[in-house]
Amino acid sequence: MFLEIWQFIIIVIVLIVLVAIATFFITRKIFERTLEKNPPINEDMIRAMMTQMGRTPSEKQVRAVMNSMNNAKTKSDKKEQK
Repeated sequence: MFLEIWQFIIIVIVLIVLVAIATFFITRKIFERTLEKNPPINEDMIRAMMTQMGRTPSEKQVRAVMNSMNNAKTKSDKKEQK
């Protein structure tokens, strides 16, 4: 009924590998779902939004909006870390 030491070691190693594989797939699924709900905004999306609002955006305006969004994101990330 008792396990030999080598049997115990093999069981532990197999369990560690199985948990690592399961963790990889679960994390990947969560990451994909998060990106699906909150897609990253790029410059083309900003141009499309400005065009829908009736403005013809210049490259300077697009980059300014992109920079302000990145700055706001980094500020909120820093607040969440505190």
